[in-house]
Amino acid sequence: MKQFDSFRLDTSNECLWNSGVQIPLPPKPFAILRYLVENPGRLITHDELLDALWPETYVQPQVLRTYMLELRKVLGDDAGAPRFIQTLPKRGYCFVAAVVEGAEARSGASLRTSIPNPISPPVPAIVDREEEICRLRALFELAAGGQRQVVFIAGGTGIGKTALLDAFLSDAQALAPAIVARGQCLEAIGRKEEYYPVMEALSQLCASPDGERACRILARMAPLWLPAPMREATNGSASATHAGTERLPGELCAALEELAIEKPLLLVFEDVHWADESTLGLISALARRRTPSRLMVLATSRPQEGSADQPLKRLKQDLVMRRLGIELELQPLDRQAVAQLLVRELKQEDIPPGLDEFMYKRSEGNPLFVITMLEHLITQRYLVREGTDQSGRWKQRTPFDMDPDLPDELSRMIEMEIERLSPDDQRLLEAGSLINVAFPAWAVAAALEEDTPEIEEACDELAHRLHFVRRAGQDELPDGTRSAFYVFAHGLYREVLYQRQSLSRRARRHTRIAERLGELFAGREANVAQEMAMHYEAAGNWSRAASVLRSAAWQAQQRRAHGEAAALLEHALRAAENLSDVEAGVAREIRSDLVAVRESTQASSALHE
Repeated sequence: MKQFDSFRLDTSNECLWNSGVQIPLPPKPFAILRYLVENPGRLITHDELLDALWPETYVQPQVLRTYMLELRKVLGDDAGAPRFIQTLPKRGYCFVAAVVEGAEARSGASLRTSIPNPISPPVPAIVDREEEICRLRALFELAAGGQRQVVFIAGGTGIGKTALLDAFLSDAQALAPAIVARGQCLEAIGRKEEYYPVMEALSQLCASPDGERACRILARMAPLWLPAPMREATNGSASATHAGTERLPGELCAALEELAIEKPLLLVFEDVHWADESTLGLISALARRRTPSRLMVLATSRPQEGSADQPLKRLKQDLVMRRLGIELELQPLDRQAVAQLLVRELKQEDIPPGLDEFMYKRSEGNPLFVITMLEHLITQRYLVREGTDQSGRWKQRTPFDMDPDLPDELSRMIEMEIERLSPDDQRLLEAGSLINVAFPAWAVAAALEEDTPEIEEACDELAHRLHFVRRAGQDELPDGTRSAFYVFAHGLYREVLYQRQSLSRRARRHTRIAERLGELFAGREANVAQEMAMHYEAAGNWSRAASVLRSAAWQAQQRRAHGEAAALLEHALRAAENLSDVEAGVAREIRSDLVAVRESTQASSALHE
């Protein structure tokens, strides 16, 4: 048995436990975790890990990143501020938590030694969050003075919620000695086990330097809230009084307030959008109690997660409205902050020209996306070091104006987020991705062969509860009706949604959108010829694309818009070059039309002169 933090790795039975609950873990991720845990505190290179787990078999190193993503999800770990697995770019991984082995890991004889005190990893520097740090510092000072605080930190995937928390907690300890207890909500069991993150936080609390006092207070005031090993280590007298009763939130609230008398208590819950209702109820109780307390609760969540009637959303709205809680929503980094982040990651002041602009446009200011794509550019050798040692400067080898593939880790992360949605939600979003970052409801309805009003209502509902889709306005259609349009908050979501559809499904949907465009703009098809052609080309229907463009060119020529006609015919010619030999005559006809248009343009210019 090997124990780290609240986890126990049973190497004999090949299973993982967390606070007495078995965590499902497939064989390969278990094997990787076991190898890391058995070699704590040192660099495990990619090659060493691959040789140990896939001997005499060639495996792409990229496989490790997929398994590491799965392990971090199970452990509630964060790659930017790791508590367990630290990534050393281009080298490998290091297990940074303290590990207790053998009989010591199994023993419950001590209230504290049964759960080791984890090594705190170095707090990473963050950029462009000075305002949020100052706000949290001011709230902490109020809490230290006896005014309890409840703070919700909201933001999309990768926006930097955990990095902000780590930086603030380090800063708070410098302001005044404080007790910190941290619990992680997990999607897999968050709604199945009551108080899961609370019990994890209490386990850490009992293993902290203030653990002996915390255990005594819990044993006296809230014995059923003691983590199981600690409860077994007590004399049982207090526990017997409560035998057979359920955990009472009021008892825990009183115990935490008692603990916070000597030092401020920072109670941290991460990803509370996965928390069970009992945990949310405890947060509500802590916020509403009227007695002064040196207590600060910090909870991270994704914005607009779930429908409007979800408990978390109701709780946040109610506490904020009654001024019993505060919500801080993190915004994407601006261009200057992205440049600062690149300077920090590359460890050089003068980054390659154009890299900051490219990364800002591609990541849209999401810090995790910036870091992941930077690693991808290095792996794919768009960026290389000068010289052969690690002190060489990074330089650009390939232009950044190209569109590199989406990094597998980033694609998988977004894919996992999409897979949590219902099949109907996924279907709507996939259809929206066929248009652009912005997509109108009528086009989604056309792609899915459904009624526009019903689709618009469904898109509105999506925009209310998903952080990466929002309603952006209305378009007036040629027939006088209006149709709402929506945008993906980040273009990378649109890319993943587009690529996850099969070629045949995309082709059918693109064709329906193009046909609907033709119906809406009947008689004025030239106005949308380029857009119709784009959908026909995406469907592989080169003949229809060339035909639409050629027809629009003819209408432009009738208006004597020779330049527009030439551009349309050039586009039509590019489409016609994809036609089969049987249809090759179409390309010859378009070339002939293009020559005629150019002659007309020259004649018109000469006449004008």
